Amino acid sequence: MANKIDHLAIIMDGNGRWAKGRGLPRLKGHEAGAQAARKVVEAAKERQIRFLTLYAFSSENWRRPRDEVEGLFRLLEGFIDREVERLVESGIRLHTIGDLSKFPSSLRQKIAMTTEKTQANGELHLSVALNYGGRNEILRGFRRAIRSGLSAEELDEEAFSRCLDTSFMPDPDLLVRTGGERRISNFLLWQLAYTEIYFSDTLWPDFDENALDSAISWFNTRQRRFGMTPEQIEGIPLP
Repeated sequence: MANKIDHLAIIMDGNGRWAKGRGLPRLKGHEAGAQAARKVVEAAKERQIRFLTLYAFSSENWRRPRDEVEGLFRLLEGFIDREVERLVESGIRLHTIGDLSKFPSSLRQKIAMTTEKTQANGELHLSVALNYGGRNEILRGFRRAIRSGLSAEELDEEAFSRCLDTSFMPDPDLLVRTGGERRISNFLLWQLAYTEIYFSDTLWPDFDENALDSAISWFNTRQRRFGMTPEQIEGIPLP
C-alpha cells in the first residue's frame, strides 16, 4: 500500500550553481528556481498533497551579497504580482512561516494581501518559509508559550507545537532537498522528527514533475515506523 503524503516540505537548493554552470548571474538562477516552484506547486496539487512547505529564504541568507538579497526581494514581489490571481482561482491558500519583520514594507504588504485573498481556499496549503530558521522558530515558540501563561507542567509536546509557526499544519511526511547536499540546514527542526528525507542531486531549477514523482516513488518504498518495531507496524489494521 502506498504511503500517503499529506505534507511535503522542500529545501530548494542549487539555484546559484545552476546559473554559474551556464555563465549567468546568480539572480537568473533564482528566476529559474521561481518557475520550478510554480510547476511543483501545481504538481503537488494534482497529486492531492494538501500541505506544501517551500524553504525560500533562510535566516542565514542575509549573509549573501546585498544586491542578491535585494534581487530576491524584487523577484518575490514580482512572483506575487503575477501569481496571486492564479492562487485564488486554483484553490491554493498562501501561508508564510518565519519572521517577516525585517523585510521591506512593500513586500510585507503584498504577502499580507495575498494571504488575505486566499484565506478561503483549502485545496492546497502553500507555506513559504521566509527569514526562517528552525532554532529561531523554537526560541520564538518558547517565548509565545511563556507569554501565554503556560506553566512548566502544562508545556508538553502538543502544547508547544501549538506555539510554533507551523501550528496549522501536520508535521511533514516527506522532506526533499535538491542540489546534492545532505543536510537539513536549520529547517523545521522540531517538525522533522519522523519525516522521511529524500536527497536529490538535481539542481532546483531542473526539478520538475518527473523528479517529484521519483521522490514520491522512493517515499512509497519506506516503512514508516514512528518508533515502533516492524512486528508492531504489521499489527496495525489498514484504514
